[in-house]
Amino acid sequence: MSSSYAITHDHRELQDYYGRLMALDENDYDNKSRWQNQLTWELARHAVGEEIVLYPAYEKYLGAEGKKAADKDRNSHQKTKELLEYFQRLYPQSKEFKPSLVELMEELEKHMRSEEKDELPMLEEALAKTKPESGIGGKSRSQELALSFSRTKMFVPTRGHPWMPNKPPYETVLGLLAMPVDVLADMFRKFPKEKQRTTESLSGGLK
Repeated sequence: MSSSYAITHDHRELQDYYGRLMALDENDYDNKSRWQNQLTWELARHAVGEEIVLYPAYEKYLGAEGKKAADKDRNSHQKTKELLEYFQRLYPQSKEFKPSLVELMEELEKHMRSEEKDELPMLEEALAKTKPESGIGGKSRSQELALSFSRTKMFVPTRGHPWMPNKPPYETVLGLLAMPVDVLADMFRKFPKEKQRTTESLSGGLK
């Protein structure tokens, strides 16, 4: 699995969760709450994972262009996390629920489109010319980054925290402190049932 695949796979999942939320009956508060929590859980982890693993890779392998792209994407993430923090606190009955969700996804779509069309292809081209760091298991450098991204997502917050730093090492440290609190609270939140999550995806990809 390449780093681009790991990132875009998350993007498709986020689009799928959004599609499921938008397709629900206005008064289906139970499932709206479940998919709200699922979207929040995945987006929070994805954003921090990118900031800890992907953006430092931009800076390391893409030079000045990578630094510019990383700064742009961190700024975009800050806006997204602010919108997410507001959305995650809304009750499904709130009149602000749908408008807040749409605004969040519009901001996220712009970010995902830029990553997929511009930054990830440049990164993959640079990584293809780079030797693996671990030298274990015959993995390419892109595959190593994908594995690091997936592992990082296991130890980061599951809710939006726009007050947190968006660069390592401070984001890594504070994320490790915030993560147990988020995970504990998640135990008391409702999420989609397994059967709901494994039904056919509603996402059509980026337009």
